[in-house]
Amino acid sequence: MFLTQGLQRAVTINPGGASTIFRDRRRTWAETADRISRIAGGMAALGLRVGERAAILALNSDRYLEVLYAVPAAGAIIVPLNTRLAPPEIDFILADSGAMLLLVDDAFATLPAQLTQMAGVKQVIYLGDGPIPAGMMGYETLLAEPFTTDSPTGGHDVAGIFYTGGTTGRSKGVMLTHDNLVSNAAMMAPAIGYRHDSIYVHAAPMFHLADGASTFAITMVGGTHVFVARFDPAELLTEIARTKATNTLLVPTMINALANFPTVGDYDVSTLRVIPYGASPMPDAVLQAATRAFPTVQFLHVYGMSEASPLVTAMDRNITVTGDRAKSCGLPCMLIEVRIADENDCEVPRGTVGEVQIRGPNIMRGYWKLPDATAAALRGGWYHSADGGMMDTDGYVYIVDRLKDMIISGGENIYSAEVESAISMLEGVSEVAVIGIPDDKWGETVHAVVVPKAGRTLTPEQVIAHSRTQIAGYKCPRSVEIRQAPLPLSGAGKVLKTNLREKFWAGRAKQVS
Repeated sequence: MFLTQGLQRAVTINPGGASTIFRDRRRTWAETADRISRIAGGMAALGLRVGERAAILALNSDRYLEVLYAVPAAGAIIVPLNTRLAPPEIDFILADSGAMLLLVDDAFATLPAQLTQMAGVKQVIYLGDGPIPAGMMGYETLLAEPFTTDSPTGGHDVAGIFYTGGTTGRSKGVMLTHDNLVSNAAMMAPAIGYRHDSIYVHAAPMFHLADGASTFAITMVGGTHVFVARFDPAELLTEIARTKATNTLLVPTMINALANFPTVGDYDVSTLRVIPYGASPMPDAVLQAATRAFPTVQFLHVYGMSEASPLVTAMDRNITVTGDRAKSCGLPCMLIEVRIADENDCEVPRGTVGEVQIRGPNIMRGYWKLPDATAAALRGGWYHSADGGMMDTDGYVYIVDRLKDMIISGGENIYSAEVESAISMLEGVSEVAVIGIPDDKWGETVHAVVVPKAGRTLTPEQVIAHSRTQIAGYKCPRSVEIRQAPLPLSGAGKVLKTNLREKFWAGRAKQVS
C-alpha cells in the first residue's frame, strides 16, 4: 500500500467533487491531485530525495493537506511540528529528524530567525498568501515544476515521523509507514461512517494524529475537507453552517466550549451526523449539554495513540450504550487485536486490570533513532501502550489508569519527565516531581511539587515563568507546591507519585481523567 492510493481513489470516484474548502478557496479532487503531484515535483527539484525529511509548522489549511500527501508522493518523509512548541523544542526536532525542508505559514513566518538548529534545512517554504519573506521560497512557486508520478516508496517505508512528548525528557519520533496510515484510514472510514458525501471540518490541529485519522480516511472515500485555522467556537460553528458539514473530530474540552457557547443556538448545525471524540471520557454533564446543543449528532468515543496511527478502539455507532458501558472507549477496530496483559505479558482474565497491548497493521515501525525504546515498546510483537485498562466479557475496553507518567490535559499528551527536566534547569531547584491533578474543564492539569536547595527560596510564579522559557505553554504547570521536606521515595529510590496524587484524587475511583 502507499499513502496516495486514497488520493487516487478520490480522483477516480469523485473527480469533480469538492476536495477542499478553506475560506473562499474551493478545489475539486482532480485539481487537488494535480497540485499535489506538481508540489511533489517541485520539492524533488529542490533536492528532496527518497527518505529525506520535510517539516511543516503551520495552522490548518488546504495547503497543509496538500503537503501531507506531496512529501510522501516524492518518496520523502513528512514531519508535522506541534504549533504549540517552544523554540528549543522545535530546534530539537529539526536537528533530530534532519529535516531538509521547512514549510511555515503566516503564523510562524518569523520563527526560523529564532531557531538555532537550522543547519540541515536547505530551504524554508512560505505557505501564506502575503508577500514572501526574505530568504524564503513561495509555496505556489513549486507548482511551476513538471508533473511528477508517485515515488516507488510504499508499504513498510516510513511516510511520516510524528513527535510525541518523551517519557525520558525528550521527544520521540514515531515512525509511521505507508501501510500504517492506509490501514488506519481503511478502519476509520467504516468506524465513523465516512462516505463520499461526508464533509469533515478540521478543527483539531492537523499536526496531531487525532485529526490525521480522519484526514486520510476522508480522502479515501472522496469526501470533502473543510478547514478552520485553529479551534474557535464561533468560527467552527460558522463553517459548519456555511459548508453544511457532517463531521468533525473534537476532544471533550472543545465539545464543552461549543455546547456552552452563548449563541450556539443561532447556528444551523443540523447537517452534523457523527463527532468522534477522544483523549478522555466525556463527563456526563458535558455530554448532556452537547446532546441538547447538537441533537442530530452521535458522539462517538474512540481511543488511540500516535504509535497506532492512531485508532485502536471505537464505540459501535449502530449501538446505543448506557450505564457503565458508556464509560468504555469501545471495541477493537477491524484488523486490530487488543489484549490486557500482566507484567509478564500474559493475558489476564476479562474484568481484570492490566496493560493495554495492541497488534495490527497500524502499529508503528518504531521510534526514530531509538532502537532500545523501539524494542521495549514492541517486544513480543505487541505494542505496549503503558495504559492501564480492562476488557469486559463482550470485548469493550476501559482505560482506568496510566502506567507511564503521562498527563492528558485538554486532549494533549504531557509527559511528566519532560516537564520535570525543564523545571530542574531552574537554579535553586533540588527536587521536582510533576503529576496530573483533576480539573473540571481540562480533565487534568499539570501540578509540580518542588523542593528548593538548602538556603534557597523559590516561588510558584518563578517556577511557572521559567518553564515557559523551556517548553510549550500547555505543558507548563498550572499550579506549584513548594515544599521543604524531601519527596517521598520507594525502596528503589523512585518518587512515590501515588502518594503525591492521593490528596487530589481522594474519593475518586481512579487516578486518571
